[in-house]
Amino acid sequence: MSWAWYFGAIALGPFIAILACFWALAGFVVGFLGRRGRTHPLLIAGVWVLSEAFLARWPYGGFSWGEVGYAFHDIAIMRSLGALGGLPLISFVAVAINAGIADLISGGRRSPRVFAKRIGLIGALIGATLVWAILIPGPRISGSFRFALLQGNDINRDLTDAEYFAGTLPENHFALAEKLKGEFDLIVFPESTFTDAPNAPSAPFADFEWPQRLADLAVRHNSYVLANGTGDAPDGRALNLNVLWSPQGREVGEYAKRHRVPFGEWVPMRSFIAKFVKAVEQIPRDFAPGDVRGLFKVGDTKIATVICFESMFGAEVRPLVADGAELIVVSTNNRSYRRSANSRQHLAAAQIRAVETGRPVLQAAISGISAVIDSNGEVLAAQPLFENGSLEGTIKTRTGTTPYVRFGEWVLILLFFCFTWSLARALIVKRVQSRQVRSIN
Repeated sequence: MSWAWYFGAIALGPFIAILACFWALAGFVVGFLGRRGRTHPLLIAGVWVLSEAFLARWPYGGFSWGEVGYAFHDIAIMRSLGALGGLPLISFVAVAINAGIADLISGGRRSPRVFAKRIGLIGALIGATLVWAILIPGPRISGSFRFALLQGNDINRDLTDAEYFAGTLPENHFALAEKLKGEFDLIVFPESTFTDAPNAPSAPFADFEWPQRLADLAVRHNSYVLANGTGDAPDGRALNLNVLWSPQGREVGEYAKRHRVPFGEWVPMRSFIAKFVKAVEQIPRDFAPGDVRGLFKVGDTKIATVICFESMFGAEVRPLVADGAELIVVSTNNRSYRRSANSRQHLAAAQIRAVETGRPVLQAAISGISAVIDSNGEVLAAQPLFENGSLEGTIKTRTGTTPYVRFGEWVLILLFFCFTWSLARALIVKRVQSRQVRSIN
């Protein structure tokens, strides 16, 4: 997470410290169990994955970015496990294999029979999982979907106030839209295309010109148009909005981002933190969370829409597919992280979401990396960072559910009960041993 440097030094230290606490917690628990004779590689993997799951949910909605399973986004045989148990299953198998190797190297006096049993159990579980992944029927093709993803920010720096008020980003994207030919099912303007300038008096979607031009574009191409920008919440806070226009030029849907970025889109304990960290003034008003899921009907196709940070959480995307989404659209803005690994990592997460749900993913990023991903997690096309252009094509939508969509976080539930059982047995054994020692004495 070297890109965390862009948060600034005042944020980098606490950020690293908080993340380190979670890995330290996993290490402490593994050590605690190990001193009580509980050293099985599967148990170690379970502890690690549960620690990741804890961090992905708490504090302030969690942080999923560093989970081990994302490292396998381009390894098809590992990636395919996501359809069965989501990202946690990929992480579990990866850590179990490595824990087994570590056990083999550092086992000391442990007998070959014990090693064989442990490695055999790991191999049997992995083999059974892969057979399940291969044999179980996957989602079915439901139709074809023609799309255009616009990427129009080639400015590798913060925009000036003059550029904001001149509408540089919207105009760049409208210029790309002018080059489109024919009809589409959906044209996507990515996150922050219609963002407000610092200290702007109103949100862009309150402006008459840009919504009207989006409506005109929809009519001209007989297409639905999805655009993102800042809106005004009734309580004075901001909204991160995806707005959908129909081919008739009417606004037919809105989705306000629900999973906000802490210290990016809202500041927890603002009044207290502002006394010590002046940098929070760069976020003059908090974003309010949306209260409805991002599901739109685009012609005959039901699509899921998530905004930026939300695509890092399988639990955010899975319910949308369970509700019938045949395609996932990710609208994002990673410009703040320049040419760091952040954008590539975000794309890797989209590949995992595709496999978990059995749905193709269209990722529209304002400065890159925009991409087209099939339901197996393969990247079919991508637009490089800070290169203006559009991705156009047709992709197959899908219907039906994967085991992960159908059964949810069953891996975490199973690991939690197994861990609780192992912990209870370790504590009981320790107590019995202590009593025996006292009796002998």
